[in-house]
Amino acid sequence: MKLLLHCCCGPCLFYPLTALRTKPFDITCLFYNPNIHPYMEYERRFEAFLQVAGSFSIPVLHEGGYGLTGWIKQMMQTAPALEYPARCSECYSMRLEFTARRTKEMGFDCFSTTLLYSRYQQHEAIRNLGMEAANRHGVNFVYQDFRHGWQQGIDMAVESGIYRQPYCGCIFSEGERYAKRAAKRFGRKV
Repeated sequence: MKLLLHCCCGPCLFYPLTALRTKPFDITCLFYNPNIHPYMEYERRFEAFLQVAGSFSIPVLHEGGYGLTGWIKQMMQTAPALEYPARCSECYSMRLEFTARRTKEMGFDCFSTTLLYSRYQQHEAIRNLGMEAANRHGVNFVYQDFRHGWQQGIDMAVESGIYRQPYCGCIFSEGERYAKRAAKRFGRKV
């Protein structure tokens, strides 16, 4: 079966790819992440993704390029409050919907996502949104809980010297991350 694997970054690709290669899948990796900000962060994550996919000799697709402007417009239309967790669900939905559409258009049988690897993402929302997108496009969503391989994936990323990002990637999570750090440093409330 031909599987299109949406990839959020290089470090999160290690374990899911290792697990999925034990099954009868012909895997192609898709990098589509218009949420990542700033541009240099996007480039660093894309490079790390290419390094990991290359180390497994997996074909890659890079769709959409740096799409922050379109992502912000969509977020403002569909999740105007921009609050956690609603904004995250909308972001997952955008990426999974795109992946499901490309799965159908390009003749893949099914798709999955490395978002299912992170302990920090909303796992149930990702699973449900993936299944809904698959149903809309008449393809299959391959659900697998990759979180049990969390430490193994981290170890593989560290061992390979691959860039590991300090936040999910969006402008909102970046702001929250630094606001917490500044609050701690200067004794302010967030």
